[in-house]
Amino acid sequence: MLSIRKKFIGCGRCETTFNVVTLTDSVRIPPDKFGGSLENVAKEQLKIKYEGIIDEELGYVIAVTNIEVSPTGKIIPGDGATYHKVTFSLLTFYPRIQEIVEGEVVEVADFGAFVRVGPVDALIHVSQIMDDFISYDDRQGVLMGKETKRKISVGDSVRVRTTAVSLGHGGSFGKIGVTARQPFLGKFEWIEEDIKASRPATEQKTELKDKT
Repeated sequence: MLSIRKKFIGCGRCETTFNVVTLTDSVRIPPDKFGGSLENVAKEQLKIKYEGIIDEELGYVIAVTNIEVSPTGKIIPGDGATYHKVTFSLLTFYPRIQEIVEGEVVEVADFGAFVRVGPVDALIHVSQIMDDFISYDDRQGVLMGKETKRKISVGDSVRVRTTAVSLGHGGSFGKIGVTARQPFLGKFEWIEEDIKASRPATEQKTELKDKT
């Protein structure tokens, strides 16, 4: 039985959810490991089994933590190893539809850009970057809007909304789709410009007067 409690990593204006999942399993302690630390051997086994996998229920498994191994093991006929009950926690990342997240652009191509969200890269298709016709500059590695002249390139910080999540059926693959074509999403610079543009003219004049 899984016992899930959530942790949040706040970004000031949005939150990305990481889960701490506690579960029970059994680990095999081979004869050549007898006399060593049960916790160390169990951790090695659990890391091999769980870390780096993508599971429909757990999401992306990042790390194994908080291991407690029963000192009493069982022997199976024909196997010289002992089997011990172990309780442990997994740090996981489970992306959710409609969740607003922030990340860094790590790759740009003619079909869109990849944004590092938590431990994974999410695809923002070229059609979901901005409400403008976009062209790709291969030499500069830049996607640019024809009318707005807004650019997106590697290293840019962006805020996006998760629109599609596919975790497959276990293993080491998964896909996340995101969009920036909604109000107050996209590059941080664009968001600041949009917020400023949405303010009443009188408020903008007052702000300018205060600066002078």
